[in-house]
Amino acid sequence: MNLKKHLIDLFLFNDSTNKQLLKKINELDEKQESIKLFSHLINCQYKWKARLDQYHDVQSMSWWEPIYSFHELEEEWNKSLQPWLTYIEQNDEIALRKEVSFYGQDDTPWAAEPKDIILQLNFHSIHHRAQIQTIIRQQGLIPDFIDYIGTKFRKL
Repeated sequence: MNLKKHLIDLFLFNDSTNKQLLKKINELDEKQESIKLFSHLINCQYKWKARLDQYHDVQSMSWWEPIYSFHELEEEWNKSLQPWLTYIEQNDEIALRKEVSFYGQDDTPWAAEPKDIILQLNFHSIHHRAQIQTIIRQQGLIPDFIDYIGTKFRKL
């Protein structure tokens, strides 16, 4: 398996399903909790990239703030995603598997492979997307089918 292609494909799947989800969030009467969760996904991408880049003030970055307005979400999502796609394109598989260090929430050094940080971002997105799908259902709407397999299977 080509690791770079796999990681890019995961980000592109998340990109497409998250943008589909934004359309459904727009239909909600009560959008705020979904906006908060979607903003969190954006902030996580920014913060993890800052960790990877050894940004000196990463500890001051919040996982949960800012909370963007609904109309800012797609643009901010795109801005938070692009550096990751560029990072994958610019690094070979060896670099994607070479441990990098960063400071954790407890201000102590930690290490992880970039590929695992990338996987975390994508799996974390799936987790919060499921929460938003639950909010959609609780507000009386039918969530869209956004499962990964829906992008891969075909009817014979």
